[in-house]
Amino acid sequence: MSDLGTADPVLRLLRDGQPRTRAELIELSGLARSTVTGRIETLLAAGLVVPSGEAASTGGRPPARFRFNPTARLVLAADVGATHLSVALTDLTGTILDRSTTPLAIAEGPEVVLDAVAEEGEALLHAAGRSVADLAGTGVGLPGPVEHSTGRPNHPPIMPGWDSYDVVGRLHTRLPGPVLVDNDVNIMALGEHATAYPDVEHLLFVKVATGIGAGVISGGRLHRGARGAAGDIGHIQAPGHTELCRCGNTGCLEAIASAAALASKLGVETSQDIVELVRAGNTDATTAIRQAGREIGTVLAAAVSLLNPSVIVVGGSLAQAGDSLLAGLRETVYARSLPLATTHLHVVPSRTGPDAALLGAATLVLTGALT
Repeated sequence: MSDLGTADPVLRLLRDGQPRTRAELIELSGLARSTVTGRIETLLAAGLVVPSGEAASTGGRPPARFRFNPTARLVLAADVGATHLSVALTDLTGTILDRSTTPLAIAEGPEVVLDAVAEEGEALLHAAGRSVADLAGTGVGLPGPVEHSTGRPNHPPIMPGWDSYDVVGRLHTRLPGPVLVDNDVNIMALGEHATAYPDVEHLLFVKVATGIGAGVISGGRLHRGARGAAGDIGHIQAPGHTELCRCGNTGCLEAIASAAALASKLGVETSQDIVELVRAGNTDATTAIRQAGREIGTVLAAAVSLLNPSVIVVGGSLAQAGDSLLAGLRETVYARSLPLATTHLHVVPSRTGPDAALLGAATLVLTGALT
């Protein structure tokens, strides 16, 4: 619906959930009475605002109050991983209403994967008694660099057949409304920031899974870089290493500290296998995880000096292995960074866990559609 794409000051005021009268909205917005009245009528007709009783009368007829209706539209959020697809429906506050997760390899190609996104989304809508007409928009996270302005993947290393693919156009054939696409670590950073750290202006979200990457929040805003490659720490060379990386270079952090690298070293297949070994008390797995944390911390120490975040959040599948990864990471970050940068630095596990990407994909849409 077109009104969702408009920066509406009345809607923005009501999104905090507090019912307000026309007079209160006029005072807070600074808009003329006629403008506020017109906006309320439009929002009522769209279902985005509903009556919410009456305020106390100061003489005469009690004034009507209005509140935001977060279920007027729904958002489809998709987290496309290297080996999985998670899809969720959220309301207009970003609260997850329902979700599904299925095994799916990104290497199957864009047509197969994006059709699966649409099919899973349609199934969730059907189960909720809603239709695609109720969508405010769709947010998608992909495991590779994305040119955010177009939604096209930009030379993604683990996504054969995806380079420059028209993701938005493909999804638009099935799903109405805006489709916004970004790198998966960026949307994880958005989800964690919006949900757990809304007042923190400088935050790094580090994903440690099949690959390694970081989402950069600086000045309260997500920074993508000139070509969508900001935060690609997985391909920074780790000191003292020469292992061949899938990107073609040697010594990349991802080649020595990612779940793929550790699984190969430990003789298992997936990050979940590694997590289960650590939880079972396997010494080799625990040692490998802690050393991976040290290697990641060495690279992050440079990022701490460059960006001076106040919070580093660690997420992704390997973060489920417990304290070993964080302990190794903290060890080198604090040892290799100047005290000025680390005195008030917190290195913490993700509070949103496996929901970070879904929450971020929803935030991506809501930020563009309702602000």
